[in-house]
Amino acid sequence: MTPATLQIVCPHCDTTNRVHAERIDGGANCGQCKQPLFAAHPVALGAKNFDRHISASDIPLLVDFWAPWCGPCRMMAPTFERAAAELEPQVRLAKVNTEDEQAIAARFNIRSIPTLALFRGGSEIARQAGAMDLATLLHWVRGKL
Repeated sequence: MTPATLQIVCPHCDTTNRVHAERIDGGANCGQCKQPLFAAHPVALGAKNFDRHISASDIPLLVDFWAPWCGPCRMMAPTFERAAAELEPQVRLAKVNTEDEQAIAARFNIRSIPTLALFRGGSEIARQAGAMDLATLLHWVRGKL
């Protein structure tokens, strides 16, 4: 694989796609399901697709660990949605419901929610607990990359 080629995991079918770096901003589609690789929305991840998204993609992955009963999580959800529009395609945003995916939450030692974890190359590179406004969230992510 050349440096001009990136591996991107499809948010719809979880297929890993090779995409030329110059096409990433131009609306690249999945070779398998033909849907857009980036839709400016966070991807819901679970046990079935979590590991593929953190390890098989060449772009960083920002995960929001949340729960439906959490007030700050619900308050931050629209901000996280707007952040996807700002950060994609340089960063993929995803959400993990800690109520439904307790094993993933335990694996990453999630003790409070919302917690944001930033992954690159399969490893966690940064973590932040608590709700943030859009400007703070964008500044935090960009400062960690």
